[in-house]
Amino acid sequence: MTALGQKDHQGSPASVRGFLIGGDVSIMGIVNVTPDSFSDGGDHATAEAAIAHGRKLLGQGAHCLDIGGESTRPGAAPVTPTEEQRRILPVIEALAADGAVVSVDTRNASTMVAAMKAGATIINDVTALEHDAESLNTVAETGAHVVLMHMKGNPRNMQDRPAYDDVVEEVYAYLENRVALCREAGIPLAKIAVDPGIGFAKTDEHNLALIGNLVRFKNLGCGILLGVSRKSMIGRIAGESDPKARLAGSLALALAGVERGANVLRVHDVAETRQALALWSAL
Repeated sequence: MTALGQKDHQGSPASVRGFLIGGDVSIMGIVNVTPDSFSDGGDHATAEAAIAHGRKLLGQGAHCLDIGGESTRPGAAPVTPTEEQRRILPVIEALAADGAVVSVDTRNASTMVAAMKAGATIINDVTALEHDAESLNTVAETGAHVVLMHMKGNPRNMQDRPAYDDVVEEVYAYLENRVALCREAGIPLAKIAVDPGIGFAKTDEHNLALIGNLVRFKNLGCGILLGVSRKSMIGRIAGESDPKARLAGSLALALAGVERGANVLRVHDVAETRQALALWSAL
């Protein structure tokens, strides 16, 4: 089966065939066109720098690129859709023209539409299409693939004492409902992936429970995206304050997630993740 974003045998971009269910694992490279993201804020804040970084990640083996113009780190302030689009549209246009499969990391319907026109084919929404009332219809009408992530509250308040009676079952029920609404809107299951939202309104205990029980989410019948790259839980558990020094922890959690059913990994460090997956697959 062709992996997400893989080139076909003639070298032209393969069509996006849905989020994989079992088998190969797709690597989604992160391109943050922001001044304030938790790990790489400001590193690729200009279009030129972001395009160069995206091309680097593709060269390292990324199957697709997730391009975002609004930080969703804990405490982050929102940006307007106008500013968000100013940051990301030139990057999407350039990388899509290169033949990359492009995901847009946004919660705004107008940005989704503009990004699709610029060449994106995947919508990655941290609010599971809840933030903007037009988002669900937008995804259905454009034919985009979509990632539905779980989060309570918003980036400014999501880490204010998050609490659950049973985090795995509550997150599962939420995503099950969001998937059902997408299906009712006409979005095929093959075009949907779910993301438990590691680090979004979760304590370290919640995060570990979700990763440890990720196989539960396979019952939804769609793809499972896992984003653990450089997350602060790694720093707290392993005692590493520098996000860029959390590669080992990121790989450990990513492989644990793959063992439990994740088939899309959203990562900063593409080459290292690809190498780790190659050895995991060989075993």
